[in-house]
Amino acid sequence: MNVPDSEGKTVPGADGTSGSKVRDMFAIGDNIRKVIDSSVLPKSVKILDTTLRDGEQTPNVALSIDDKIRVAQALDEIGVGIIEAGFPITSEWEKEAVSRIAKLGLKAEVLGLSRSNKKDIDAVLECGTGSIHLFIATSDIHLKNKLKITREQAIEKAVESIDYARSHGLKVEFSPEDATRTDLTFLKEFVSAVQEAKADRIDIPDTVGIMIPQAMNYLISELKKICRVPIAVHCHDDFGLSVSNSLAAVLAGAEEVHCTINGLGERAGNAALEEVAVALQTFYGVETGIDLRKLTHVSRLVSKLTGVAVQPNKAIVGDNAFAHEAGIHVHGLLGESSTYEAISPEIVGKERAFVVGKHTGTHAVQAKLKNYGIEIEDSQLKELVGRIKKLSEGGKKFDDAELIALAYDVLGRGDEPAKIRLDEFAVFTGINFTPTATVTIDIEGKQKRASETGIGPIDSSLNAIRSAVSKNIVLKEFRLEAITGGSDSLCEVTIKLGDRRDESIISLGKSVGADIVITSVEAAITALNRLCYIKNDLIAE
Repeated sequence: MNVPDSEGKTVPGADGTSGSKVRDMFAIGDNIRKVIDSSVLPKSVKILDTTLRDGEQTPNVALSIDDKIRVAQALDEIGVGIIEAGFPITSEWEKEAVSRIAKLGLKAEVLGLSRSNKKDIDAVLECGTGSIHLFIATSDIHLKNKLKITREQAIEKAVESIDYARSHGLKVEFSPEDATRTDLTFLKEFVSAVQEAKADRIDIPDTVGIMIPQAMNYLISELKKICRVPIAVHCHDDFGLSVSNSLAAVLAGAEEVHCTINGLGERAGNAALEEVAVALQTFYGVETGIDLRKLTHVSRLVSKLTGVAVQPNKAIVGDNAFAHEAGIHVHGLLGESSTYEAISPEIVGKERAFVVGKHTGTHAVQAKLKNYGIEIEDSQLKELVGRIKKLSEGGKKFDDAELIALAYDVLGRGDEPAKIRLDEFAVFTGINFTPTATVTIDIEGKQKRASETGIGPIDSSLNAIRSAVSKNIVLKEFRLEAITGGSDSLCEVTIKLGDRRDESIISLGKSVGADIVITSVEAAITALNRLCYIKNDLIAE
């Protein structure tokens, strides 16, 4: 399926149905292809999503049953192959949640987590999932300090639990917990025993996230030598390597990857589904069944329900993932999007954004304005960009409404030379202090200074300008509006001035800025200049 990107071009493979099509879109180069062994790489990889189990173990996250159902349905909609719905033995509430998800009739395989004992397995059976994820620790650290059993006893318990689960009709995925810290010789022995007990899949958990990609690749390669059933990996992100380790495992032949939406999970979290799915289809051309276009939607849903915000610079789904500010980048993107984007944002359900800030160049501003049908001349564009940079250096962040208001302010200034120019301005105000403003104004080459008080900083400022220019100036109207609702919003000030000697004469001045007082003064100077053109003798006193 082809979909249009933000430039009107078509984007192949955006429906998530063809990993090879998605990969072919990008000039990833031979450097990646050289490390891919097509004889080992699986044609497809199943995604097991554990957002509802491991993801909910994120500190301070607690989903209601209805929330878990909404997430399960969303995961099924995007094409997740296996959903780990929960850990039924932990509570009656959790058992109820898993049971309700199992009865939804989802296309995905639904399973519940269980330790290697009959009580836990019975709890999963009561939920009616049809599949179970069994586990027992295999590292000496866990065997000695947590379970206090021998290696042989661990194998015995694992085999007994698989036999019991299979005798009750359950499909079995088995995990040797802390596999990546387990002695390799023993791990192979354990995996062989689990395989002989007829486990349907074997998962290799990097329980505390201590692997590096090269080591994970080696480990899975070794296990593939003895394993006839599909191998999965479950990688934690304690060192920020969960996605890299997952990809390394697939390169070695792993056919399943455990993930969570937004990388939620214990401690630093798990491999992020959105990153794994896009990487597998982009780099390897491997099918995952995931509809990539829906990733942003499900990311936002999970963020909303869990209360865990997605960091702005989060890969694939973060607000800044396809946002560009630097002028050089924007210039390149406008010519060809692949210059500074590895993938098109439409593929994952997002839109490209040109952010206005202190690094912004003229191309970004011009492109944004064109989207709103605003044409601007080069000289005005230069002035607009200069004002944006000046405001941004003070920490101001622009949204589109503020950019448009600022653009109209520049466009509305006209080309006529100013007779009146503000050279200096200061205002003093405070509690138990009469607001006082001082101005120095250049009137056709002659400087005039004035200081006046008022009932506030704006009133005193306008009084000082009036005193310096002409006593005939009358303030007809003053209007102040915040362009957006934030405390750092740009404001738009509209001032109407008149001549007390002729009530029919009115001049309007507008200005947009971050400071209410300064913006009001700038609007007043604009109105004064226009008034001078209407009434030549305004400053002839």
